[in-house]
Amino acid sequence: MSNLIAPSILAADFANLQRDIEMVNNSEADWFHIDIMDGVFVPNISFGMPVLKAIAKHATKTIDVHLMIINPDQYIQTFADLGTNILTVHYEACTHLHRTIQAIKAAGMKAGVALNPHTPIAVLEDVIEELDLVCIMSVNPGFGGQSFIENTYKKVSQLKHLIDFTASDCQIEIDGGVTNQNANKLIEAGANVLVAGSYVFGSENPTETIADLKNIIA
Repeated sequence: MSNLIAPSILAADFANLQRDIEMVNNSEADWFHIDIMDGVFVPNISFGMPVLKAIAKHATKTIDVHLMIINPDQYIQTFADLGTNILTVHYEACTHLHRTIQAIKAAGMKAGVALNPHTPIAVLEDVIEELDLVCIMSVNPGFGGQSFIENTYKKVSQLKHLIDFTASDCQIEIDGGVTNQNANKLIEAGANVLVAGSYVFGSENPTETIADLKNIIA
C-alpha cells in the first residue's frame, strides 16, 4: 500500500481557490482532503455543497471528504452526487455507525470513520472489516493550524495492529499538525495517508512542500 499526501483545502486561499486546486492537480499530491464543518459538531463552519461542487469541477485527483457534522446520514447521497470518492464520518456523530457505513458504500463511495483524540481505537473493532479508511484526528477537530497531539503515534500503532489482526484493507489517515518533522514517524507507526493543510498552503512554495513530504514518506 503506497503512502499518500492529501492537502487539506480548508487551508487554501479561498480568494484564489481555482489556482490552489490547479496547484494540487499539478503537484505530487495524491488526494484532495475537504473538511465540511457545520458549526454544531465542531466550533467552526467551513464550506458547503456549492464550494465542493466547484472544487470537484476542477479536481483531477481523488476527492476525500471529511464530514465534521451532525446527522451525516441525510447528506450521503448528496456528497456522492457531487463527486466524492471517499466519505468519512465521525464515530462520535453516528448513532448507527454500521448502517451509515453501509449507506456510504451503497452510494458508490469508499467509507471512512474519523476518531477524535479522546476516542479509543477499540470502538472500531466491530466495523473495521467494513471500512476503507480510518482517520485519526491528531488535533481537536474544528480549526486548522493546531499543534500535533503526541499520543497519536500510539493510536496509530494500535489501529495498525487491529487492521493486521482482522486482515482488513483499511487505510490509516492522519489529520492535523502533519509536517516534515513527524511525517516519517507516522508512516513508521503504520499510517499511509497524511493530511497536510497549513503546513502546505502556508509555505512559500506549496508544490515543493508537497514534493518534500512525498520524498520523506516514499
